[in-house]
Amino acid sequence: MTSRCATVNTFQRLQRWYTAQCNGDWEHSYGVSIDTLDNPGWRLRIDLTDITLQDKPITEVKRGYEHEADWLICYVHDGQFQGACGPEKLEEVIGIFVDWAEDS
Repeated sequence: MTSRCATVNTFQRLQRWYTAQCNGDWEHSYGVSIDTLDNPGWRLRIDLTDITLQDKPITEVKRGYEHEADWLICYVHDGQFQGACGPEKLEEVIGIFVDWAEDS
Protein backbone atom coordinates (compact mmCIF):
# COMPACT_ATOMS: atom_id res chain seq x y z
CA MET A 1 0.00 0.00 0.00
CA THR A 2 1.34 3.44 -0.93
CA SER A 3 1.37 5.97 1.88
CA ARG A 4 -0.44 9.25 1.47
CA CYS A 5 2.83 11.10 2.03
CA ALA A 6 4.54 9.30 -0.88
CA THR A 7 1.65 10.16 -3.20
CA VAL A 8 1.71 13.82 -2.24
CA ASN A 9 5.49 13.88 -2.68
CA THR A 10 5.32 12.57 -6.27
CA PHE A 11 2.69 15.10 -7.25
CA GLN A 12 4.50 17.90 -5.41
CA ARG A 13 7.65 17.07 -7.38
CA LEU A 14 5.69 17.32 -10.66
CA GLN A 15 4.14 20.60 -9.53
CA ARG A 16 7.57 22.03 -8.64
CA TRP A 17 9.01 20.87 -11.97
CA TYR A 18 6.11 22.46 -13.87
CA THR A 19 6.42 25.73 -11.94
CA ALA A 20 10.14 25.87 -12.72
CA GLN A 21 9.39 25.62 -16.47
CA CYS A 22 6.91 28.50 -16.43
CA ASN A 23 8.84 31.45 -17.81
CA GLY A 24 6.10 33.57 -19.33
CA ASP A 25 6.32 31.77 -22.69
CA TRP A 26 6.59 27.99 -22.28
CA GLU A 27 3.33 27.56 -20.37
CA HIS A 28 1.37 29.41 -23.07
CA SER A 29 2.33 26.98 -25.83
CA TYR A 30 3.30 23.80 -24.00
CA GLY A 31 2.50 21.98 -20.81
CA VAL A 32 1.45 18.82 -19.02
CA SER A 33 -1.65 16.75 -19.70
CA ILE A 34 -3.11 13.75 -17.92
CA ASP A 35 -5.90 11.89 -19.68
CA THR A 36 -7.72 8.63 -19.21
CA LEU A 37 -7.54 5.67 -21.58
CA ASP A 38 -10.44 3.44 -22.45
CA ASN A 39 -8.76 0.12 -21.64
CA PRO A 40 -8.82 1.52 -18.68
CA GLY A 41 -5.75 3.49 -17.75
CA TRP A 42 -3.94 6.82 -17.85
CA ARG A 43 -1.87 8.82 -20.32
CA LEU A 44 0.68 11.45 -19.28
CA ARG A 45 2.10 13.82 -21.89
CA ILE A 46 4.66 16.49 -21.10
CA ASP A 47 5.97 18.88 -23.71
CA LEU A 48 9.77 19.15 -23.71
CA THR A 49 10.09 21.83 -26.38
CA ASP A 50 12.25 24.82 -25.43
CA ILE A 51 13.36 23.40 -22.06
CA THR A 52 16.56 21.70 -20.90
CA LEU A 53 15.04 18.21 -21.27
CA GLN A 54 14.42 18.66 -24.98
CA ASP A 55 17.57 16.76 -25.99
CA LYS A 56 18.04 14.60 -22.88
CA PRO A 57 18.12 10.89 -23.74
CA ILE A 58 15.79 8.45 -22.03
CA THR A 59 15.62 4.70 -22.12
CA GLU A 60 12.12 3.41 -22.73
CA VAL A 61 10.56 1.90 -19.62
CA LYS A 62 8.09 -0.91 -20.29
CA ARG A 63 6.69 -3.11 -17.50
CA GLY A 64 3.95 -5.69 -17.25
CA TYR A 65 2.79 -4.99 -20.78
CA GLU A 66 1.17 -8.43 -21.04
CA HIS A 67 -1.01 -7.72 -17.98
CA GLU A 68 -4.46 -6.23 -18.48
CA ALA A 69 -4.28 -3.60 -15.72
CA ASP A 70 -0.82 -3.69 -14.11
CA TRP A 71 1.30 -2.24 -16.93
CA LEU A 72 3.14 0.91 -17.92
CA ILE A 73 5.26 2.36 -20.69
CA CYS A 74 7.27 5.61 -20.76
CA TYR A 75 9.30 7.10 -23.61
CA VAL A 76 10.08 10.33 -25.44
CA HIS A 77 8.63 10.86 -28.91
CA ASP A 78 8.23 13.99 -31.04
CA GLY A 79 9.39 16.33 -28.28
CA GLN A 80 7.12 14.89 -25.61
CA PHE A 81 7.60 12.63 -22.64
CA GLN A 82 4.79 10.11 -23.00
CA GLY A 83 3.63 7.66 -20.40
CA ALA A 84 0.70 5.29 -20.47
CA CYS A 85 -0.33 2.86 -17.77
CA GLY A 86 -2.97 0.77 -16.11
CA PRO A 87 -5.47 2.43 -13.77
CA GLU A 88 -3.34 2.04 -10.61
CA LYS A 89 0.06 3.08 -12.07
CA LEU A 90 -0.28 6.84 -12.64
CA GLU A 91 1.85 7.76 -9.62
CA GLU A 92 4.61 5.43 -10.83
CA VAL A 93 4.60 6.97 -14.31
CA ILE A 94 4.79 10.48 -12.86
CA GLY A 95 7.62 9.26 -10.63
CA ILE A 96 9.53 7.93 -13.65
CA PHE A 97 9.19 11.33 -15.30
CA VAL A 98 10.30 13.42 -12.32
CA ASP A 99 13.18 11.04 -11.55
CA TRP A 100 14.37 11.43 -15.16
CA ALA A 101 13.77 15.19 -15.20
CA GLU A 102 15.56 15.80 -11.90
CA ASP A 103 18.55 13.57 -12.76
CA SER A 104 21.15 15.90 -14.16
